[in-house]
Amino acid sequence: MKTMWDVQQLLKRYGIFVYVGDRLADLELMEAELKDLYDSKLLDIKDFQQALLIVRQEHRLEREKRGC
Repeated sequence: MKTMWDVQQLLKRYGIFVYVGDRLADLELMEAELKDLYDSKLLDIKDFQQALLIVRQEHRLEREKRGC
């Protein structure tokens, strides 16, 4: 898993489609969904950590782009 597309495909496998309309809100919701999947023992630690890292990097980049 290397890109946001990979993370979206991972979430899609569990029937999770995230689109709020605001990129930052989408990324925050994806992070929450990943945590829920991990807490429910549906994701292993490696997939969880890698997906979370990707989402957080995207979140940081989006905040920098907006000047937040």
